[in-house]
Amino acid sequence: MITVVGLGPGDPGLVTTETLNAIDANPVRFLRTSRHPTASLVEGATSFDDVYERADTFDDVYTEISDRLVAAAAAGGDLLYAVPGSPLILERTVQHLRSTGVELRILPAVSFLDQVWATLGLDPIESRVRLVDGHTFAEHAAGDTGPVLVAHAHNNRVLSDIKLAVDADDDQTAIILQRLGTPHEAITEVVWSDLDRVVEADHLTSVFIPHITVPVAADLMRSVELVHTLRRECPWDRQQTHESLRRHLLEETYEVLEAIDGVDPESGTGYADLEEELGDLWFQVLFHSELASEAGQFAMADVARGIHDKLVSRHPHVFGDAVAADAEAVLSTWEEAKVAEKNRGSIMDGIPMALPALALTEKVLKKGAATKPLDLSDDELRERAHLFDASEHGVAVALTAVVEVARRHGIDAEGALRTATADALDRFRQIEGTDRSDRWILG
Repeated sequence: MITVVGLGPGDPGLVTTETLNAIDANPVRFLRTSRHPTASLVEGATSFDDVYERADTFDDVYTEISDRLVAAAAAGGDLLYAVPGSPLILERTVQHLRSTGVELRILPAVSFLDQVWATLGLDPIESRVRLVDGHTFAEHAAGDTGPVLVAHAHNNRVLSDIKLAVDADDDQTAIILQRLGTPHEAITEVVWSDLDRVVEADHLTSVFIPHITVPVAADLMRSVELVHTLRRECPWDRQQTHESLRRHLLEETYEVLEAIDGVDPESGTGYADLEEELGDLWFQVLFHSELASEAGQFAMADVARGIHDKLVSRHPHVFGDAVAADAEAVLSTWEEAKVAEKNRGSIMDGIPMALPALALTEKVLKKGAATKPLDLSDDELRERAHLFDASEHGVAVALTAVVEVARRHGIDAEGALRTATADALDRFRQIEGTDRSDRWILG
């Protein structure tokens, strides 16, 4: 069993009797870090300071500490793990330990929060103070107007990130709290522009923001609120449904594509149009999210969280242990993760049949060729398409010729190609998972 204790905010007098008794009762002791005023109470402990020095990210730190503690408990039985402050407040190593299923005994402790409230003379419940981790301030303080207490502001880079996340007015202030309850306690009130300039942050630094004049992610929150207002007060917007907005979503998508065509990276022209069209498309996303929220299904925050989590899971070579040597390997990993997540029986499942015919055909051919390459040589393909010049211009000429032939004979080329591709999908599914390699398309 692992007994987890907290060493309080820094004053030895605030370490509980129960914690001191637990330290005495456990000869095998570990410290998350020895850089704490009361760490000396845990004599003979093994610290994890070395992990901080070599790990690339804090997630790596917390994972390795957790893994080493679990391994030590499995090898030697009971042990004690001491952390700064309280093990129940923003202690990610404890969160990791809980996820492992190892037997834990967690003792309550005085946290840095108690020292903060005493110093500021605040009742956090009455004042409705929100606690936010400095490493995720921009994300978790979105829309907040304060008061906010920011923990883990342990270096000036974190202070800079906090400062840049707020489009603050000139009179915006913050209170930097350092080493509270110790002989080196410091309380510094600063204007927002000086947040990362006045003090040297350390591992006992937090920031209290009494009021945020311009909320974090204010532009995003204003957009969400705008759609809410339109639904409430505009007769046209009140009438809209997911179905009625389909045409507008499609139109805005094509206008974005047209704007992209007009962008010249070298001269910088076209970006203003692209910005405007992306805004129009973004409005469609907001509108559909608002409709879903009214139906009690999901909100804009769920959409943002969902795409965030999906991208993390689809990039194990970035956020996990997988290795991707090149872009092709990335795409392969993406498709594998997608099939696993969606529990699809065919790699063709999930292809949106509403795609324009040429795009649909290209997608089907690309996916099918990954497992069932067409047994047609280049010569045979050229013969079928009368394509002798394998270039963009040659393809364009051949496609134009096919469409013209169809037009003269009263054939809808778009509809014909869509029907043929749908038939090819059916044929592919019939041979998928077998040893057959029929000419499932262009047959």
